[in-house]
Amino acid sequence: MKKIGFFSALILPALLVIGFYLGGPFQWMIHIFVFLLVPLMDYLLQKDTANVAAGEVSGVTKEQFYKLITFVWVYVQLGILIWGLYVVGTEPMSILSWIAFATGMSLVTGGIGITVAHELGHRTEKIEQTYSKILLMTVCYMHFFIEHNRGHHVRVATPEDPATSRKGESFYGFWWRSVTQGYLSAWHLEVERLKKKGQGFWSLSNQMIWFQILPIVFVLFFFGLFSFMQGRWVWEVPTFFFVQSFLAFSLLELVNYLEHYGMERAKLPSGQYEKVTPIHSWNASQLVSNFLLFQLQRHSDHHAAAHKRYQVLNHYDSSPQLPAGYSAMIILACIPPLWFAVMDPRLTEWQKERNLDLVQ
Repeated sequence: MKKIGFFSALILPALLVIGFYLGGPFQWMIHIFVFLLVPLMDYLLQKDTANVAAGEVSGVTKEQFYKLITFVWVYVQLGILIWGLYVVGTEPMSILSWIAFATGMSLVTGGIGITVAHELGHRTEKIEQTYSKILLMTVCYMHFFIEHNRGHHVRVATPEDPATSRKGESFYGFWWRSVTQGYLSAWHLEVERLKKKGQGFWSLSNQMIWFQILPIVFVLFFFGLFSFMQGRWVWEVPTFFFVQSFLAFSLLELVNYLEHYGMERAKLPSGQYEKVTPIHSWNASQLVSNFLLFQLQRHSDHHAAAHKRYQVLNHYDSSPQLPAGYSAMIILACIPPLWFAVMDPRLTEWQKERNLDLVQ
């Protein structure tokens, strides 16, 4: 039964398509589902704190079913996005309908798409890494492939990590720092990699150069194709593409914000930071949200053991626990006074348990 639950991610693109063709208030079905129904179901249903038995982890890890779902998603997202580009280039829309459509698309490409890209980007198989990059291309955030794996996972819960939010820092301040410094960090990491291989900046092996080019090539192709079909320049196509991209990666940064808010690793006498463990990330085990997000909310175990596939991530009672699933916490993070009121007492309690002498 648990396998079937991971197909629930397909509900989002289905709601986007159905809502568009029904029109009117139905255009907001995907928003209502994500930000009202999912939190409600998370609240009403029992949390899922069960872990795969140790003796079964190897077998479950190797099951191709779980990999297949993520592969299917890549084609679903490409199809939905291309359909969306066609729609905005050929169908007249009111401003309100356009906003509903763009934000709804970002819930598909950012809410689920980047989550799948994140999972695939941690894998060593070339096909999975390629699929990760394709998904990130559709939201103009391909540098995440470098920065997340070689930057964030190394520096998480330290002041050196731009994707770790600080205590008392609003999401809006965090967004600017994480987006800009994360992007620059990806350039630095890639240049360092090339230097070690004896290659220069302008090498064809410089992934960051390709990461700038590919999203532009992608959208220009459909801009040209749909412009030719319509007999006019359909500027709606690139506008929609870049707006949904912005919203999608902002959704990712919201998730980064709530996953690591105020977390800090202790600095050892050697000057190094203590090893990352399940207590260094906020965890959430709400059943419905974890199905939708391929267990991304079991983030504590993910950072402790990034090699583990999503289906075998563990819940730890010892990890700091978010009071609700990501859908609800995202809303809270957008309202700083409410976020601080809810999260700062929890963070203070975690700091006391860790016996950390932190600046308040």
